[in-house]
Amino acid sequence: MATPSESVVGSDDALVRSGVRRAGRRLIPLLILLYFVNYLDRVNIAFAGPNGMNEELGLSATAFGVAAGVFFIGYLLLEVPSNLMLHRFGARRWIARILVTWGIVATAMAFTPNSTVLIVLRFLLGVAEAGFFPGIILYLTYWFPAAQRARMTAWFMTAIPISTALGAVLSTLIIRYADGLFGLSGWRVMFLIEGIPAVVLAFVTWFLLTDRPGTASWLPEAEREALERQLAAEREQTASSSPGTVLDALRSPRVLALSWVYFGVVYGLYALGFFLPTIIKGFAQQYGTTFSTVEQGLINAVPYVVGLVAMILWTRRAVNPTVRVAVPALVGGLAIPVALYLSNPWLAMIAVTICACSVLAALPGFWALPTAYLTGAAAAAGIGLINSLGNLSGFVAPYVTGLLSDATGNNRLGLWVVGLCMVSAAAVTWILRRSRT
Repeated sequence: MATPSESVVGSDDALVRSGVRRAGRRLIPLLILLYFVNYLDRVNIAFAGPNGMNEELGLSATAFGVAAGVFFIGYLLLEVPSNLMLHRFGARRWIARILVTWGIVATAMAFTPNSTVLIVLRFLLGVAEAGFFPGIILYLTYWFPAAQRARMTAWFMTAIPISTALGAVLSTLIIRYADGLFGLSGWRVMFLIEGIPAVVLAFVTWFLLTDRPGTASWLPEAEREALERQLAAEREQTASSSPGTVLDALRSPRVLALSWVYFGVVYGLYALGFFLPTIIKGFAQQYGTTFSTVEQGLINAVPYVVGLVAMILWTRRAVNPTVRVAVPALVGGLAIPVALYLSNPWLAMIAVTICACSVLAALPGFWALPTAYLTGAAAAAGIGLINSLGNLSGFVAPYVTGLLSDATGNNRLGLWVVGLCMVSAAAVTWILRRSRT
């Protein structure tokens, strides 16, 4: 016969599972939509570049790399303060504010007169978006217990391959068929059309996002209380090993090491995201093939469609958190430099697809590592720092890849750097498996 305490625990487990399912159905689709728009506005410059923008504004590969990557300098400067503001004022208000400001800047890019203004607007876009992604990662810790968090993070992050796959097709269709609309070039119309949804979604967020389970009127009271008890117990357990203050979190060796892991994995993501359209366009010279703008968009989507499936399947496997990150980072790091040494474009795309699958499989599992170690304001600061330092790769990857492309006349050396960064991320993850500092 079950004791009274065992009955309460069993009842709480059932209520927590029910509450998680209900919260997942309510919150995750909205968060996926927000991240879809966020990621699309961040990387759509990759489609503008080789489809009229570089020529119209007179951008070299290096200058394009600067314009693509300067976004992350503004992003770096405000990530930690923004996450602390979200922790203080609540996700609903702060995420809505972020959406409005980034939507305005993203739309303004349609009217860029020259390369200097483009670089300034990309920097301001980073400032405007700062705090969105780490804020959502922090927000998920307010709602989902550790056992379910990696799965919910994976569903949230499906927006990356979805936005890259659908975004590639959408962006190239706009560039191709909306050229001349409002008297603007196709790439300008793309920035205009893809920037407006962020402003609209700010109002949706204000009315639909709920800060914490305790204030969710749409959850049954028993589920609200069970979720709050479970989350409070986990916070108390994590607090025993977590840095005690914001400053402790910012100077924690483990947080800094995790920043490098994230840098290495995301380096692969952004190198592919910003230069894959250019690489595909270059198949014409390298392999003697010819693809239309829309065909290039469809080909660009393939690695991310396959990667979406890989992300979900890999996250569902009950493997050690270290293995969940280190193995795909290692596989991706070994696969990507091979891509441009293969004898035809189809084999090259297989190697690129393996890399995309690896990056996307590693990302959701990665965020289970810092959220298992950090809590409270220290979590807000630590997650913000990891994301900001890691996303420096968003500046370094396109800049270095572009610089090496200009210097050597091809993308081979740049992709070797991508592979090296990803392999080093796998190595550091493995080293951290025994570290608790």
